[in-house]
Amino acid sequence: MTTRRYPVEFVGAGPGAEDLLTVRAARLLGQADVIFFPGTYLDRCVLEHCSLTAIIVDTQTLNLDAIVARIIESYRAGLRVVRLVSGDPSIYSAVSEQTRRLDVAGITWSITPGVSAYAAAAARVGKELTVPLLAQSVVLTRTQQWSTEMPEPESLAAFAATGATLVLHLAITRIRGLMGEIEPAHGAHCPVVVVYRASQPEELVLRGTVADIADKVEAAGLRQAAVILVGRALGDGPDPCAGESYLYDVLRDRSHLRPRRIGDLC
Repeated sequence: MTTRRYPVEFVGAGPGAEDLLTVRAARLLGQADVIFFPGTYLDRCVLEHCSLTAIIVDTQTLNLDAIVARIIESYRAGLRVVRLVSGDPSIYSAVSEQTRRLDVAGITWSITPGVSAYAAAAARVGKELTVPLLAQSVVLTRTQQWSTEMPEPESLAAFAATGATLVLHLAITRIRGLMGEIEPAHGAHCPVVVVYRASQPEELVLRGTVADIADKVEAAGLRQAAVILVGRALGDGPDPCAGESYLYDVLRDRSHLRPRRIGDLC
């Protein structure tokens, strides 16, 4: 009798709150026999969606090869396997390394997206990261410390020079030096928001500027699981230089007109 094989499911667990998983993610967790859970970054409340009989493997003490070996073992036993990923699998998830190993082993897999930590952070502080005439791009990047090297063209100073809203992952322990790299382009008074464990019970929000946010982070003792948002779109109150989208502008068919600035409406 041939053992039935189910694809290994890489599932975005969202930022941590049990009600910020997608409907599909919750369904897959409920069906899974084995769940590989990144305990360093997620609150265990997301496991409330799992079956009472499911095996939970906390991966925070396992290296990548050990995790994949156990995934393969479970797959070949005919078990339904879910590999939970904090936030969304499309960024900083190590999914590419894991799926590459599964491909070599001839194992099928699938990916379910999730709510990213930066999206949860922006929602928490009530900010849109793309405001007309202020910033229409978002740069998702990280810093290098005890990690793989950043590609040479992807320096933080180069990204800051674009004026885009910056989202810094895996960067909280280097925030003072990073603000120094950002200041020449964004200025000392540019708004910065740091959200620690967005949507989780331990959530903490720090607001400041390029000049003072490092002091606030260090005073709070933050060392991990925090996302840093930098840009004019994060300021308190309306920015007089901000514009309004053509999409909802009653004048949008008159192409010779520029988007209206908030300051013109006051």
